[in-house]
Amino acid sequence: MFFGFTMSSRVKKLVYAALFAALTAVSAWAAIPLPYVPITLQTFFVILSGGALGAYFGALSMVVYLLLGFMGLPVFARGQSGLGVLAGPTGGYLVGFVLCAIVTGLIVKMRKNPGLLWYVLAMAAGTLAIYACGLAQLTLVLHMPLETALIIGVLAFVPGDIIKIIIAAFVARKLNTGGEAGN
Repeated sequence: MFFGFTMSSRVKKLVYAALFAALTAVSAWAAIPLPYVPITLQTFFVILSGGALGAYFGALSMVVYLLLGFMGLPVFARGQSGLGVLAGPTGGYLVGFVLCAIVTGLIVKMRKNPGLLWYVLAMAAGTLAIYACGLAQLTLVLHMPLETALIIGVLAFVPGDIIKIIIAAFVARKLNTGGEAGN
């Protein structure tokens, strides 16, 4: 039952995908500005989408999020939007959101009944996908040495991302064992 209505599993997952797109958008507004890449809560909802919805619907939620920003809605960090953001220094991180959801969802699905540690490992791998995409674009767009990009574009985020991964793993496992979202 969903608001008093019964829904098919596919429709329910589409609703959850839309919800995760919206949560990712809202979480972009809570940003701590840094010189090149702001700290936001977005990655929490990105890894949670892959862990709770699986690869397909998790990625779909992130594609919807990117499309909203591309169309001009202020859903990116600091209320930004448009192709300029996607093509700019932080665009790789945003595109990495889709890959993260896929990687996380696929790894979670490799186990029939994944435990908490499996969720943590899956979400860590997904986060590495975000870092890889973000780092690549950051170095290309800003013509920045890899070492500098690693410091400002990855290392600054590792402590916070570890906390997000642990919390998201608990939440995703609970959602999946409770039958709410499922893979």
